[in-house]
Amino acid sequence: MPKKTIPYSKTGYFSKLICDYLAEKEALRSFYHRFPKLEHFEAQFQEKKRSVRAQTRTILKESLQKQYKGIALSEATRANIESLSEANTFTITTGHQLNLFTGPLYFLYKIFSVINLSEKLNEKYPNNHFVPVYWMATEDHDFEEINYFNCFGKKMAWNRTAGGAVGELSTEGLDEVLKVLKNELGDSEHARRLISLFAEAYTKHNSLTDATRYLGNALFEDYGLVIVDGNDAALKKAFIPYVEKELFEGVSYKKISETTRRLTDLGYPEQVHSREVNLFYLKKGMRERIIAQDGRFFVNDTEISFSKSEIEKELQQHPERFSPNALLRPLYQEVILPNLCYIGGGGELAYWFQLKDYFDAVQVPFPILLLRNSVLLISEKQKAALSKLEVSFASLFLQQNELVTQETHRRSEVAIDFSKQRSHLQRQFEDLYTLAKRTDASFVGAVAAQEKKQLNGLDHLEKRLLKAQKRKLASELSRLTTLQDALFPSRSLQERHTNFSEYYLEYGDGLLHKLKENLDPLAGEFTVITL
Repeated sequence: MPKKTIPYSKTGYFSKLICDYLAEKEALRSFYHRFPKLEHFEAQFQEKKRSVRAQTRTILKESLQKQYKGIALSEATRANIESLSEANTFTITTGHQLNLFTGPLYFLYKIFSVINLSEKLNEKYPNNHFVPVYWMATEDHDFEEINYFNCFGKKMAWNRTAGGAVGELSTEGLDEVLKVLKNELGDSEHARRLISLFAEAYTKHNSLTDATRYLGNALFEDYGLVIVDGNDAALKKAFIPYVEKELFEGVSYKKISETTRRLTDLGYPEQVHSREVNLFYLKKGMRERIIAQDGRFFVNDTEISFSKSEIEKELQQHPERFSPNALLRPLYQEVILPNLCYIGGGGELAYWFQLKDYFDAVQVPFPILLLRNSVLLISEKQKAALSKLEVSFASLFLQQNELVTQETHRRSEVAIDFSKQRSHLQRQFEDLYTLAKRTDASFVGAVAAQEKKQLNGLDHLEKRLLKAQKRKLASELSRLTTLQDALFPSRSLQERHTNFSEYYLEYGDGLLHKLKENLDPLAGEFTVITL
């Protein structure tokens, strides 16, 4: 079997919030709109159809045509962009940072999640059209989160100073990363393809936005993926009414704070803290928070400030200078796109759960929220080694000390369990307690101390026996931990660490085809794929 799935709750890598959502726990019901099931999408697109203005669709289509200028479009992507002006076209969206050379593997899983769900919907509802969308986080300013990728245990980093929106950064200096990558990858056919991809994207495009768009298009154009840059004056102009509400009414802060309080009362953590103004002010090389104070609007860490009338004028003349933060960006996406479903990781969905009441207050349909596919890639050789060790895929997700202890118990010829001895000892002490109470009550404390000492002694012996068995099984356990280390680099999920280039080097486009074929966005379980 090339594919196996494991419940997310059994992996140990997903929060209680996400596991409860997947289990459709009643406590979370008020924090989302519709659960991600194929049959729920009809009601979602009927609702969305009523709320999307034809003018916004036209603006979106024309903006995308400008954004794609100079890029060779596949027929599938060109047709999808064109279709966005039609009333029966809807989007399935994911968002991601502009990580260098796509960053960790899960970027691919996000994209295939939107592609495969769009295909399922096109098949289920043939009178409508569904378009996969990648919304680039071009306005983010956390350069240190995106300026590197890991390849064969090495960190390929783009070292430079940076400020402001990362999408506007010049690609100058990335030729140095290309040189390091060439040395690492070698000269195979697949290596040459990877090097060509990197070179075309990052040395022939002037900005990180353009480079990322080119790369995403080159990898996924056959599937009709549409890539959106939200840092666009025309798109932001369409969002002005909501920015005005944010600046002058403070709706988001009130509603998000209330919703977050309800979530935390249920024991779930606050993912993103809402501010009184959830907007940044954006200029070349700068992205700073807007702070409302004493009837004026100040731009943090600058000398810039506005009166109410001045900031209104600035918004009308330069909407592109107003950048939504993590809590307002979802609304921006849902206003601009005819979107039905947002697909994201656990951390992303956690802050979407904070937003439902806010969306209701501003009368924008809340999208269906879907956890992206999560994947562990394993080679045939690794699978054979696992089989030889007689270890399940699920066991690999244990913390390493737990895995080693579990397998030592399982493989040991003697039972490393003194439960019977403990029970026997405790029964003997029950008689002593009875005797102590009948003779001298002060004797009870001495009996309790002796019992504790004896039980501690058994615990110590059990630990020594476990340690001895680990030494005896050292060879098998070493093979197991070496395999786990290879599949869970830095003791984390492979998908959050390793770059796709490691696997592309061996499998080429076959890697993409295998992912496309094996990822079911609605499966609701972690996927293990044998390559």
